[in-house]
Amino acid sequence: MTAPAREDWTAERIAAADRAHVIHSWSVQGNVHARPVAGGSGSWFWDHDGRRYLDFQSQLVNLNLGHQHPGLIAAIKEQADRLCYIGPGFAEQSRAELAELMAELTPGDLGMTFFTTGGAAANENAVRLARHVTGRPKIVARYRSYHGATAGAISLTGDPRRWAAEPGTPGVVRMFDPYTYRCPAGHPDPCPVCTGGPHLEEILQYEGPATVAAVVLETVTGTNGLIYPPDGYLASIREVCDRHGILLILDEVMAGFGRTGAWFACDHWDVAPDILTTAKGLNSGYVPLGAMTVGGRVADWLQDHMFWGGLTYSGHPLACATGVASVRIMREERLVENARERGEQLGAGLAELAARHPSLGDHRGRGLFHGIELVRDRDTREPLVPFNAKGEANRPMAELISAALERGLYLSSFSSVLRLTPPLVVTADEIDLALSVLDEVLGIADTHYAA
Repeated sequence: MTAPAREDWTAERIAAADRAHVIHSWSVQGNVHARPVAGGSGSWFWDHDGRRYLDFQSQLVNLNLGHQHPGLIAAIKEQADRLCYIGPGFAEQSRAELAELMAELTPGDLGMTFFTTGGAAANENAVRLARHVTGRPKIVARYRSYHGATAGAISLTGDPRRWAAEPGTPGVVRMFDPYTYRCPAGHPDPCPVCTGGPHLEEILQYEGPATVAAVVLETVTGTNGLIYPPDGYLASIREVCDRHGILLILDEVMAGFGRTGAWFACDHWDVAPDILTTAKGLNSGYVPLGAMTVGGRVADWLQDHMFWGGLTYSGHPLACATGVASVRIMREERLVENARERGEQLGAGLAELAARHPSLGDHRGRGLFHGIELVRDRDTREPLVPFNAKGEANRPMAELISAALERGLYLSSFSSVLRLTPPLVVTADEIDLALSVLDEVLGIADTHYAA
């Protein structure tokens, strides 16, 4: 059978082949009707009919530099002309240069990087390394978390997507989250959960601190509701870890590389981890890339001990070349500053929307990492839709997201939280456009208010 020529791949042909042969993640395959996309540029992408969509998700919160950035495309072409691949056992320019940049950019004394193919692999290696360095078996992770879908990473993950993989890898202990809007402890003053340290200390009393290798946290909870820790939380966790010889691993796969208006989210609170994991914004996902960066005690340990980890594509030259180019572009185009400025604009606009829409119960965020939580009643904080552990579509949120898409705004959600995470290249006019569409579609949520 002769394959169709490229010009024969119409939208209908693409959709048919996709339905027949592509397995889509986190989906019942018979329910998938993926929209064929023809191209993209900056903060926009479009379909084969020419309909344009403002990408207020940066796809999977990874296209920090937007679609088809010419600088990243040029870096791929230049590296491809020079050297497409060399094994990780060799020293290569793009790999060495990106590792040097990671040492320069990351907080504290982090200075050595193991490159992976994505965030899940970075977290897998971080946990394994923490166990080797400490000689301890247990890992403390939070419930409202997502760390990846590979065997170890899904075991770290707290959200219900882990259920289908259970019992999973052993040794993971869970703690509650500093979710001040819906605090699991009822948010007393002072709150042991939202303070961080007291809650962790209680868990360690029962688990035995000498058995715990690491605490793994998303610095800012991403997929599971855009939850920011209160001031002092990370420092409190850091202090407890230090006192008990426990390593602190911060997962900044989503929050890193300018997303919150700082190079790394932990910079907002001046807390440095022992191990930092990144991906997504590291090179905007143009070529699969993740990183585990270590310092201090862990880096010292590696000088005299075997690192029991390895990947065929660790430090892939094409991926690392885009990482180097990404850092250069972010500096030249002042994209961390743009994220901060546009984030202030977005936050101010959301405050105005909250004054007009009773269903907007809470809005939170920094930089271009915002969430708005929709409710049926502001006083009781009853969510717009009940938490659905099976991940099934809920009608009000699905209706709202569909209405936004029809108006040219691409959004996504978790439970009753809309995630607002546009590319760092987004303009002031594009923020205003998104706010105007949100103003229209939030009327859908308002119809369910106090119903």
